Amino acid sequence: MPALSTPLLASIYCWFALELGLLVRDLVRRRGRLGRDRGTRIVVAFSLAGSIWMGILLRGWVPALDTPAPNAFAAAGIVVLWVGLALRAWAVLTLGGSFSTFIQVDADQAVVTRGPYRWVRHPSYTGLLLVALGFGLAAGNWLSLAICAVIPLLGLLRRIAVEESELARVLGDEYRSYQRATHRIVPGLW
Repeated sequence: MPALSTPLLASIYCWFALELGLLVRDLVRRRGRLGRDRGTRIVVAFSLAGSIWMGILLRGWVPALDTPAPNAFAAAGIVVLWVGLALRAWAVLTLGGSFSTFIQVDADQAVVTRGPYRWVRHPSYTGLLLVALGFGLAAGNWLSLAICAVIPLLGLLRRIAVEESELARVLGDEYRSYQRATHRIVPGLW
């Protein structure tokens, strides 16, 4: 199996560091309660990690499906991955203390409509999908790309439904109005 490039590995390590930092931040702030997530946290984690792991394996198992111009795909993938990281970080910074990797909503929490939230309701999830898609591109294999594009999306669908239900329950009409005015994760599309 071909080795992953150093820039791709470094990018994945940076992503892992961001996610670990967010988890530690939540635990230190005692915002690590699983009660409202209905198991979606683990589904998302496994769908992301599993798709990337499968992407690594598939590029060695099915070389007939390798992409043309592997260096161009690798470079494009790393760019997409970093755009995803930047978007996720922007979403976290925009929400500030209200951001949590656990599903929980405070009754006094404001509905944020600035930054990336003016275009989509879940920009941090859009960022995660771009990270996975970027990895799929960088892997240089069509099957790896398909797995990295589809599996994380499937993992996030239930999470989004559960999170939106909780946001609407706690924040009420203000959040429902925001839902009607914005798309979930793809601006202008869905």
